[in-house]
Amino acid sequence: MVPGLDPAWVAETVARALDEDLGAAPGRDVTTQATVPPSGTGTAHLVARAVGVVAGLVVVEEVTRQVAERLDLPAAHVRFVAADGDDVGPGRVLAELTGPVQVLLVAERTLLNLASRASGVATATRAWARELDGTGALVLDTRKTTPGLRALEKYAVRAGGGTNKRMGLYDVAMVKDNHVVAAGSVSAAIGAIRSTFPDVLVQVEADTTDQALEALTAGADFLLLDNMPTPVLAATVAAVRAREGRDGVPAKVEIEATGNLTLDRAREVAGTGVDYLSVGALTHSAPILDLALDLQPADPADRAPAHR
Repeated sequence: MVPGLDPAWVAETVARALDEDLGAAPGRDVTTQATVPPSGTGTAHLVARAVGVVAGLVVVEEVTRQVAERLDLPAAHVRFVAADGDDVGPGRVLAELTGPVQVLLVAERTLLNLASRASGVATATRAWARELDGTGALVLDTRKTTPGLRALEKYAVRAGGGTNKRMGLYDVAMVKDNHVVAAGSVSAAIGAIRSTFPDVLVQVEADTTDQALEALTAGADFLLLDNMPTPVLAATVAAVRAREGRDGVPAKVEIEATGNLTLDRAREVAGTGVDYLSVGALTHSAPILDLALDLQPADPADRAPAHR
């Protein structure tokens, strides 16, 4: 079971997305509302058009619910035949939506935008998770997310088999080169964080083995080894592991590799003994998964009378 999204966040995000498409609430769809009678009902299938991993189905009911409310029409019934995290292929029906055709057509683009984006992230993540299977290393996401959609994209990473790193600047401290410059040293930066925010874990970015060992001495909980060639990365991991449990260093230091990571290097990097590979491309470069909402042909007996 994929840990879920906050329903309040989903509702707020869907409302903003609908405002973009329809204008300020209740808004309008000038094409659909002119050509489809409010009384018309029908069924639409949410369908995958490509191979991938589905995610974001959690938003479908909220989109259709809010559209129905804006149009003052009955809500559509949504029957899911796939779940977030499922592998899918072209033609796979993911959900069946039944209700007012106006609701289905007005909801179409917003639910597709969100579900296609999430499914693209889940698909990219699954490729990394499969490549790392059995290595002991996990793939992590980053903060390189679409503004306003971080919660959805990090949810999609989980659906794809990846692991979330920090959600933002508020939950884990990350000491980078600019922080070291501003504070004067790694030790000063870590000391300031410990004094000001004693409840957070502190991670330090290192480009060399010496920097990694300096960060350990200064009290880092977690190391981010950035852009290291594989031999240097392996030597740094070995040096850190040799210090674990000694001289105040934790018994287990978590180590993350980042920078210049590609799928064809994934197992090689994992073989150095790192715990994580963090991959910004999971969110910043994942293409969408092509999904469609296909309205099913109506039975002629059920069609509303034509406008006169």
